[in-house]
Amino acid sequence: MSTSSASCALIRRAVLRFGTLYQVSDHRMKFWHKIFQLGHFIISLLFVICAVVLILLATLQLWHSLQLDRALSLIQRLNGVLESIAFLTVAVAALELGQTLLEEEVQREAHMSAPTRVRRFLSRFMVVLVVSLSIETLVLVFRVGHDAPEQLPYAASVGLVAAVLLAAWGVFIRFNCSAEELEPEAMALAKQEDEKLE
Repeated sequence: MSTSSASCALIRRAVLRFGTLYQVSDHRMKFWHKIFQLGHFIISLLFVICAVVLILLATLQLWHSLQLDRALSLIQRLNGVLESIAFLTVAVAALELGQTLLEEEVQREAHMSAPTRVRRFLSRFMVVLVVSLSIETLVLVFRVGHDAPEQLPYAASVGLVAAVLLAAWGVFIRFNCSAEELEPEAMALAKQEDEKLE
């Protein structure tokens, strides 16, 4: 009897110690999770600040290009407008990335373990990247077509990269949809989170 009661007391103490360690570990993880959320928020804010600066630079570039009292050739004015478009393209990408980080990492506290979350996060990023590269290709083609036509293959390579990224993204979505079918509860949870945020 005394041996079994001593064993029970040892087991009880071990369980209490483990529970205390688990609680301490859980508190540490929550602390680090909050630190990472703060880091994502700061990065998102910096993306937005960079986008605002790029919008201001694009506005200044456009203003200088359109001033009629300046002695600029038509090609120089066109290049100024194209530079403004390039600035705005990067600004849109920065804004979208900032918004994506804010919504996915801070508001939703998303953990990239479910295929649905990975697809949603990467899809938003890839849309911005492919559209930005496509617009940049157009800007480069117009710019080098007038200034240095021998550089057109380099501009075309940017468009090729955008096309390859688009194709790879399509393959990823195709495979990811198969993985989502294995975890329907993750898709339902993601839809519930979307409804809460709206």
